[in-house]
Amino acid sequence: MYRLLTTPAARRDMAKLERRLFHEERERLRAAIRNLAVEPRPTRAKKLKARQFCYRLRVGDYRVVYEVRDRDSTVRIIRIGRRNESTYVF
Repeated sequence: MYRLLTTPAARRDMAKLERRLFHEERERLRAAIRNLAVEPRPTRAKKLKARQFCYRLRVGDYRVVYEVRDRDSTVRIIRIGRRNESTYVF
């Protein structure tokens, strides 16, 4: 099992989204993030070419950008946001 870490930017992103999302969308996003602790590379996750350890996960219209460190058994959530070009800038 991997340990989940979040960056301050990801915490801010989630706080903003929680005010805008319906309960079902919010719970689906949280569940997808929690599942990364069990399976850090689900089949629907895509590897980001620009970064060595980074992946993106699509959850509806939203994206979770995260980093997997197998050596430390950690998954670090970097950004959470609606899918657009600024989601991948970090």
